[in-house]
Amino acid sequence: MSPKQKQHAGSSHASASAERREHLYKILVIGELGTGKTSIIKRYVHQFFSQHYRATIGVDFALKVLNWDSNTIIRLQLWDIAGQERFGNMTRVYYKEAVGAFIVFDVSRVATFDAVVKWKNDLDAKVQLPDGSAIPCILLANKCDQQKEGIVNSPAKMDEYCREKGFAGWFETSAKENINIEEAARSLVNKILLNDKLLQNNDTRDGDKFVIDHKIANGDSRDGANKACGC
Repeated sequence: MSPKQKQHAGSSHASASAERREHLYKILVIGELGTGKTSIIKRYVHQFFSQHYRATIGVDFALKVLNWDSNTIIRLQLWDIAGQERFGNMTRVYYKEAVGAFIVFDVSRVATFDAVVKWKNDLDAKVQLPDGSAIPCILLANKCDQQKEGIVNSPAKMDEYCREKGFAGWFETSAKENINIEEAARSLVNKILLNDKLLQNNDTRDGDKFVIDHKIANGDSRDGANKACGC
C-alpha cells in the first residue's frame, strides 16, 4: 500500500470512528421487597439466576453494555434500589438523572401489585426529563412462571391500568426462566433513545429560533426589514 493509500485508509477509519456514538443511561429498578429486582438484573447482565439472594440494602449497581447497532454503543447503569427505600429520604438522591425505570411486582403476591402506584407516584414526583415530562417507565409482572393473582390474569385490564397510570408498557417476566427480560429492556431503551432524539431536535429548533429572533431584533433580517417597510 502506497503512503497515499495508507493516509486515505487512515482518514476513512478516523471518520468511521468519529461517527460512532456512545450513550450512558441511568435506569432505575424499583418495587416492593422480594419481587425479584436483583434476579432480573443478574439475569439480564450476567445471564445468571440463583434462588439465594440476600435482600438489597440501600442501592446496588450493575452495568450492561449493548452494541445497539454498527454505530452505537449503549451503556446501561442499572440501579437496584431496595424495596424498603420508598419509605426513606434517599430516593430523591438515587433517582437523580435517571432517564428510564422498571417497576417490578410479583405476580404471585397481589400486595406487591397494589404498591406499584405508590412507587410510580414517588418516581414521577422526584425525577423528570429535561422538558419536565415523566421518565419512561415499564411495569414488570415478574415470576410469571408461578401462579398469578389479580388483574395480571387479564392482559386487557393490565393494558388499561398502564395507560391510566402513565406506564410506557408492561411485560410478564421470569428471571428464573429467562422470559421477556431482554425484550423489556430493549423496549425501554427504544423509548429512551426516542426521547433523546426529540429533546435534541427541540434544542436545535430552540437554537435556530434564538438566532433568527436575535437577527430580527438587530435589524439583520432582510425578510424582517421588508415586512417592517410594508406595514
